Amino acid sequence: MPEGFHDVAWLARTRAEGDVAAWLERLPYARYIGVTATPDAAGDGLIFHLEPREHNIGNVLLPALHGGVVAAFMETAGTLDLMLSAREPRLPRVVDFSIDYLRTARVVTTHARCQLLREGRRLANVQVTAWQEAEEQPVATARLHLVLGVPEPNDA
Repeated sequence: MPEGFHDVAWLARTRAEGDVAAWLERLPYARYIGVTATPDAAGDGLIFHLEPREHNIGNVLLPALHGGVVAAFMETAGTLDLMLSAREPRLPRVVDFSIDYLRTARVVTTHARCQLLREGRRLANVQVTAWQEAEEQPVATARLHLVLGVPEPNDA
């Protein structure tokens, strides 16, 4: 994890404030591909967004988003959502990521919603659904299995 994530006080404070933007600022690739998050109007949690960017295009003939960009977006969303919804501040590491591409992801804003399926003492399972125009028509679904680590105290 990048600088800051290992600082227990910073992680606990940003988590308590729900400041996912502070987390995204420390993830260069997430910034590069255009990942943002907003509160879910339908309830608790967040909706993650992937803004359309020219360098995210994988097939210029359609055009369509690169599958790796869609996967990175969904992995980022699932990991950050878990960090926010876990019982305590923890640093998850992805041990398994499985994605199903269901339809072409066009070059428009893509959204993702995450669902924490299980949080144990050491492992967690998260499901992520990504869509573009309608949530009922997902472009991809993913499952993440993550090891839950505990941040170490900052010695500075």
